[in-house]
Amino acid sequence: MSDVINSAKVAFADTFSFYLKTHYYHWNVEGNLFPMIHEFFEKIYSEVYGAVDPFAEFIRTLGAYTPGTLSRWAEITTIDQSDTIPNQTEMISNLLAENNKVIRSLIAAFEQTNNSSELSGFANFLQDRIAAHKKHEWMLKATLK
Repeated sequence: MSDVINSAKVAFADTFSFYLKTHYYHWNVEGNLFPMIHEFFEKIYSEVYGAVDPFAEFIRTLGAYTPGTLSRWAEITTIDQSDTIPNQTEMISNLLAENNKVIRSLIAAFEQTNNSSELSGFANFLQDRIAAHKKHEWMLKATLK
């Protein structure tokens, strides 16, 4: 069970860190496509944020405590942290790369849960999160073209 918990915590930290980075870019985006990109980032971070509480609660159902501090998330996330403000194209490119990291960590967590009928609800949640991030991937790629 510890492998399931550890992979779930990384995927959770990645999810929250991706949410935070997208929100950060939403606040600070500039450029000729500002209105469109500002709204686009809001749609992404809102969708991701909607998964944060259910994700945390699934970790609690595993009998573990959910990471809840910025320092702990920074220790376990695979998402790059930076306080620079890139241009809007770099923001989209960065989010695409970070989104792919989230997908990888969600898949890793899913693979840990997939063999247990006791964890089928959590596995289904993770599948739904993978699908949501695959949609974000498509939209970010399309925006870069």
